[in-house]
Amino acid sequence: MLNTKGNRITYFGHSTFSLTTASGEVALIDPWVTTNPFCPPGLKSISRLDTIFLSHAHTDHFGDLLALAKQHHPKIVAIFETCLYIAEKGFEKEICPMGKGGTQTVGSFQVTMTHAFHSNSIEDSGVRIYAGEPAGLIIRMPGGFTAYHAGDTAYFAGFREIGRRLSPELALLPIGAYNPPTFRNVHTNPADATRAFLDLKSRWMVPMHYGTFRLSHEPVDEPLQLLKQEARSAGIEDRVVVLEEGVTRFF
Repeated sequence: MLNTKGNRITYFGHSTFSLTTASGEVALIDPWVTTNPFCPPGLKSISRLDTIFLSHAHTDHFGDLLALAKQHHPKIVAIFETCLYIAEKGFEKEICPMGKGGTQTVGSFQVTMTHAFHSNSIEDSGVRIYAGEPAGLIIRMPGGFTAYHAGDTAYFAGFREIGRRLSPELALLPIGAYNPPTFRNVHTNPADATRAFLDLKSRWMVPMHYGTFRLSHEPVDEPLQLLKQEARSAGIEDRVVVLEEGVTRFF
């Protein structure tokens, strides 16, 4: 990826990413890092956090939000129902509630909340939802670079519409937690994620939601192996960027 605008992204395992602008403004997506024993400790010593974007409130996407909010007092952007829960915890001054399809500008970031296809009744491996339907996030950074974080979702036709309307250059797509087969009602497997990427017509794909810890029954290393096979078959090997935990890439 070319370092043309100074924006950068860091992967912290599972579905957690930080976005940093050239001016140093920092946003975090779906924070579950400091309480994750399998993740690198980088964000435990984070010195600045301006915004938290939340796709939904399952604990594996939400677990560190309240602790980080108490420490840094960032703006918190989430779906309306999730914001009500956050407000009950004493953070009502920091929250920015949104509806699906809505767009807000928060600091240097512009965010659009998109639809996702993920039942809010799933309960597995101790993961449960607090409030609000899952959503996806389109985040536009300074210079116009746009990243799409799909959150938790199964494959659905909405990927084509998201790509047509919002044209994200970078697609952060989940590839794990698909076995048993019924889990594909709420999660994309590598073939589904590849199909979603082609629907989106994004320039790059970064896989997520795999390998950090066990949420389902497939071998931990299987999702990435299958994604490489799917990417090769689809002719997009050079557009799939596997980020290691704690590694930063520039745009």
